[in-house]
Amino acid sequence: MSEQPSEQAYETVNVHRRGAAVTIELNRPEAMNAWNERFGRDLLAAVEAAAGDGEVRAVMLTGAGDAFSSGADLREGVPLGPDGRPDLRTRLESLYHPIILGLRGMPKPVVAAVNGPAVGIGCSLALAADLVLAAESAYFLLAFVNIGLVPDGGSSVLLPARIGLARTAEMAMLGERVPARQALEWGMVNRVVGDAELPGEAGALLQRLAAGPTRSYAGTKRQLNARVYAGMKKQLELEAGIQQEAASSDDFAEGVAAFIQKRRPAFRNR
Repeated sequence: MSEQPSEQAYETVNVHRRGAAVTIELNRPEAMNAWNERFGRDLLAAVEAAAGDGEVRAVMLTGAGDAFSSGADLREGVPLGPDGRPDLRTRLESLYHPIILGLRGMPKPVVAAVNGPAVGIGCSLALAADLVLAAESAYFLLAFVNIGLVPDGGSSVLLPARIGLARTAEMAMLGERVPARQALEWGMVNRVVGDAELPGEAGALLQRLAAGPTRSYAGTKRQLNARVYAGMKKQLELEAGIQQEAASSDDFAEGVAAFIQKRRPAFRNR
């Protein structure tokens, strides 16, 4: 197999390959790599291609520009169902859940190189990796509560597994940033490095994994998934159902409006 670098470009995701190592680069830098439907489809295709390629032995996720991912792109509007009402469940179940499950089930190691904010579903994406490296300037944020929603994308499984109930509840209910160094202290990430050093450090780790015992890594992953994430699929279904309930509320409409208008929301428990 050639060690020459190669690239494949989707509309919103770039795939860089060097030998047995693949880097999936989220590529909507003008929107801080926020998720819309096109992004979800591109990312799912890239994840499935990497998972299904027997010559790929390690995968890395990172973001183009100054962000890892800022979460859902609210500026493009909220997905609507046939009845004209917000429909978050369909996109979660058809696109976002297969991405998270695909990363966890992939029989090869996945590294996240978090080069900036990892917010909402972007936070979930980072934590679905096996090893997480973060730049000094990076931070993690469950922003759902700030617009009247609940955690989704597996964050109600991924975070408790890493940092426990108390800290997960704090992130989910207070909606405050967790800087990279604090994330390291909490056990959310494996390493924190300088912003300029992140690409080199993450790239070296990716190459080390790509040259390592792939079957061993896959076996370890199966063990951890069975012990820590055995109920993930069911929990994702629960998240989607509760998220759909929240999306039907007046508080969600107010939260989105306040976000767009850059003001503090006035929630009324409706």
